[in-house]
Amino acid sequence: MNEIDNLQIPNDKELAESLGSFKSKEIQVNGITLHYVEGGQGEPLILLPGWPETWWSYHKIMPELAKHYYVISLDIRGMGISSTPEAGYRKKEMASDVAEMVIKLNLGKIHIAGHDIGAGIAYSFAALYPELTASLIIMDTPPVDESLYKLPMLPVPGMFYPWWLAFNQVSKLPEKILQGRISFVLDAIFDGLSIKRDAVNAFDRSVYARTYNTASGIRASNGWYKAFAADIEDNKHFKKIEVPVLGIGGSGYQMIKDILPTLTTYLKLREIEKCGHFLQSEKPDELIDIIKTFLMEIKK
Repeated sequence: MNEIDNLQIPNDKELAESLGSFKSKEIQVNGITLHYVEGGQGEPLILLPGWPETWWSYHKIMPELAKHYYVISLDIRGMGISSTPEAGYRKKEMASDVAEMVIKLNLGKIHIAGHDIGAGIAYSFAALYPELTASLIIMDTPPVDESLYKLPMLPVPGMFYPWWLAFNQVSKLPEKILQGRISFVLDAIFDGLSIKRDAVNAFDRSVYARTYNTASGIRASNGWYKAFAADIEDNKHFKKIEVPVLGIGGSGYQMIKDILPTLTTYLKLREIEKCGHFLQSEKPDELIDIIKTFLMEIKK
């Protein structure tokens, strides 16, 4: 048993309230339940997390953004206490979940931001629902394309090897061997992809472990990766994004810089230096400034 197992983990309602005026809520969309945390006032800004995190991944930036925007941090399909169905993990399907939520809540046009897996969903949303999109923010992970098929089977010396991309494609095995043991994976990912390793601390990891320690949580999150081949084909047919797009990268900046210009007509790029993959945790103040500046600029 490690340090994470000994921590007391608040539920999502308590976590939301710990941020101030935020509330934990649920909504029915496309036959499933989505959990989200909301707070603030102003233009709507929806934040989509990635693997292996939850809505909590944005907790360092939500209070400040909520001073200017109506902020929603969403547990996407298969994440947290949202539903974990057997299917529906193509990013265009998950974008449909978000679209139905936006319509049901009568939000009008939204600013949508995504990190990691959430970035692919946010991109699909902007491509498929331009009438609901005010702007798009992509953080550290560009939409998937055929370059994924060229990743090496062996690690390149001196580089952190993205082994999980293949491992998460495997059916049934991950949940059998990782249920109740997900902390080993979390530590490997957060330590391996962070420059400031304690930015995602033991408490944060305990929050994520609660989600991914179950067989259904592991199976559902693997579904995001198993859908990549379909996502690659779907993305080929999307038109260029015409709303304002902001690409922000830490360790993934070069990928962002290489890929996003081919997908957009209005793009701003920002690099956060000396930062790993988890921008929201490692450099929250800098990330807040970049997002606020971008949203203010496009409003002029």
